[in-house]
Amino acid sequence: MHANPGPGLVATIHQWWAESSARDGFFSTLKRFLFTLWEFARDSSPSRRRQRYGDMDYDWDFRVDTTGATVGWRDRMLGLFHSPYQPTEPALFREMIASLMRASPKTDFREFTFIDIGSGKGRALLMAADYPFRRILGIELLPELHRAAKENIGKYKSESQQCFVIDCVLGDSCEFAFPPEPTVLYLFNPLPESGLVRMIGNLEQSLRENPRPVFVLYHNPLLEHVLTRNAAFTKRVSRHQYLILASEIDSDRDPNGGDSDRRIDSPSRRDSRS
Repeated sequence: MHANPGPGLVATIHQWWAESSARDGFFSTLKRFLFTLWEFARDSSPSRRRQRYGDMDYDWDFRVDTTGATVGWRDRMLGLFHSPYQPTEPALFREMIASLMRASPKTDFREFTFIDIGSGKGRALLMAADYPFRRILGIELLPELHRAAKENIGKYKSESQQCFVIDCVLGDSCEFAFPPEPTVLYLFNPLPESGLVRMIGNLEQSLRENPRPVFVLYHNPLLEHVLTRNAAFTKRVSRHQYLILASEIDSDRDPNGGDSDRRIDSPSRRDSRS
């Protein structure tokens, strides 16, 4: 069996160009393309690379490699035409999970699978292991990031870990077959709009075939309209940095329409390293 080589750089740029020019026209696409090349060159400078090491605290604490600073040039370039790799900040992740549990206090998340679309080097998978999910699964398009995630999962040890069934798969999330089980779906802008539309369409089809509770944690919701215009989901929590949406079938629906007007503070840390 041949290893999955991942997306080709030329094919990725060609697809991006075709979709962008069809939507926005030739000159707007050319302007964006030139800006993207300039941005790549700027971020390749030594000073910019040093700045990318600013997310290393988590890696030092757990002896893993989830930083964006060590991503190779090819995957950084691919990321500019898909979605750039950026690991989730631990404090914000804890806040999102706390908001989810506050919004659905009667839901037993021990029955849920945590799925990270565009799992990168696996930081969100490792942080999710601090919670009692049934299992944790990531899907990643780029082989280099997927290999790093596999290594990180194998090395990860934490006194606060509650879930030990963690895995990640290499593949295109637009073609991902969602497992027919209750799910917490994590999105950190993993796809361009066309890809996100396809992935959410697949999830909606899966929900029609196997109705079940699904919660979506959407970090940095730049494409919020793709989810909020979908009748399968309702907004439960709205913050500047994230949204939480729920499928129509969930076990603890808030009759007041969620907690978008309530402030949810970050939980206190069980482990100072998490």
